[in-house]
Order: sequence, then C-alpha cells, then structure tokens
Amino acid sequence: MTFLIQQTLIYTIPLMIVALAGVFAERSGIINIALDGMMIFGSFMGALSVHFMQNNNILIDKPQVMFIIAMAIAAIFGALFSLLLSFSAINLKADQTIGGTALNMLAPAATLLIVKIVSMQDRLAMPKPLNFVVFNPDIGNAFKPFFDKMFISTYIVIALFIILSILLYKTKYGLRLRACGEHPQAADSVGINVYKMRYLGTTISGALAGMGGYIYIATTASGTAEGTVAGMGFLALAIMIFGNWKPIGIALGSLLFGLLKCIGATYASLDINGDGVFFLKDLGLPIYFYNIIPYVVVLLILAFASGKSRAPKAEGIPYDKGQR
Repeated sequence: MTFLIQQTLIYTIPLMIVALAGVFAERSGIINIALDGMMIFGSFMGALSVHFMQNNNILIDKPQVMFIIAMAIAAIFGALFSLLLSFSAINLKADQTIGGTALNMLAPAATLLIVKIVSMQDRLAMPKPLNFVVFNPDIGNAFKPFFDKMFISTYIVIALFIILSILLYKTKYGLRLRACGEHPQAADSVGINVYKMRYLGTTISGALAGMGGYIYIATTASGTAEGTVAGMGFLALAIMIFGNWKPIGIALGSLLFGLLKCIGATYASLDINGDGVFFLKDLGLPIYFYNIIPYVVVLLILAFASGKSRAPKAEGIPYDKGQR
C-alpha cells in the first residue's frame, strides 16, 4: 500500500500543478490547450540544465539543489514559451485553439531538433545517475508513505498549489484576473488593464506547466527528455474541466487520474496485501489495457460532466477595447 500511495503521488503532483496552470490562463480569458507543449518545452530545458551542470561538475554532490534549479529553469522557459500563445491571442487576436495546437506541434519538433544538435541522439539523458529522492528519518508507519523516499518536488508543488489557489481566489489580484475572464469590458471600465492581466495569467500558466513537465520526466524517466510527456498535458486539461476550474476539484481529480496512471505503469508489481500475489498481473490482460484506462475514464467523465462544468464566460474571445 505504501508503494501504491507513493507511486500515485508521483503522477498526481505534475497533473495537479499543470491543471492549475490551465486555470490561471483560462480564468484570465485565454484558452490554453498548449499545456502539453509547454510541459514538453519546459521539461527539455530543465533536463538540458541538468545535463550542463553534470558535464561541468556543478552541484554534483547536491542533487536536491540541482533538482530545484532545474525546476526553476523549466518554469522560466515554460513562461517564455507561453508568450507565443499570449502574443497570438492578445495582440494578433488569433484563434486561441489553433494557436495552442500549433504550440503543441512546435514544442516536440523544436526540442528534438536541439537534442539532435546537442547529443546527436533522439533523447537527452543525464550523463550520470542522480538520486533526487528525499530519505527521511523514522517518522512512524502512519505517515511513512507521505514522507519516506519522496521527491522534494512533492512538497514544493503542494505548497505552491495552496499559495496560488489562495492568490487566485482570496486576493485582489485574483479577483481582477477572474474578472478579465468573466466580463473584460466591466473590468476595463473600473481601470483594470485586461491585456496586462491576460498576459500575466498566461505567463504564470506557462511557468507552472514547464515546471510540471520537468517534475514529470524527473520522477518517472530519470530526467530524460524525449520530446514527449505521454499526453499528461491533455490529462491535466481534462482534470481542469473535471474540477470545474476550482482548486479542490482539481486536487481530487489529480488524485484519481494519478492513481489510474500509477496502475497503468506499475500493475505488474502491485501487491496490495503484501502477500506476494500480483492480482492485476495474474489477470493476464495486456499492458495496453491498463495504459489506456486513464484516457478512457477522461472521455467518460467529460461526457457526463460537461453539462455541469462552467467555463469562464469570456474565455477564447479576443478582447477589443472598443467594444462594449
């Protein structure tokens, strides 16, 4: 059970922060279906920074510090990459769905091209294995699954999730941002710069998505960048809709899909009762069955929950200051 909880959290954490990333963009009025592309680009830049630090023997003896720096770099480049969406949606007033799709296509192409230039391979792997896991002292069996052998990113993301949720729903800044996604004309009439708030919301969205992308590959693929995050950006987008653009719903949805992703990745080694019986493996079903479960559940949930979801009223609509 400890193994199941820890593995579930590994998949839950990036989904949770990337789904919140989508909320920041869409609450400001910008549809962000480019979460997957932002994750890919941010994860690659984070992996590239680790690759550089290892090759130059920087912080080799401090893997946790290296991990945090890589997360920060991934966030910075995710934010920069999101400016392409902001510029096309706000300045050019282009179709935001098409713009997001273009970024999802651009990100893997750009990262794989750079990987080819840097390493002459189709993937960028760390030159040396690093241990990013936090080992804690004896803390009792009740709390062991949540603290023993956990990644530092888990605690950072949970803290960020709480702080940013409070910022979005309990502060003046959050009220202004949400007003731009609900009724930008009314927001503008009281002196709120709608363009600025939408740029800010989308930039925060890109930063969180980039960070989530690196956390995903660092915790599931040893920091190896291959121009993909296994569709986690699209899962996060579905979780955002499932959670009705609200933090509590997003946290619960992330746990559900994190568990389903965990089962798909570790079904062959799941021993729930600790008695040496791997019942999922013994069912004899192909691995593809377990891998496809999260995506099938996404389709079913969206089909049944779409009628109850309430998206921001002005999302996807280019703001024209001259219109009232």
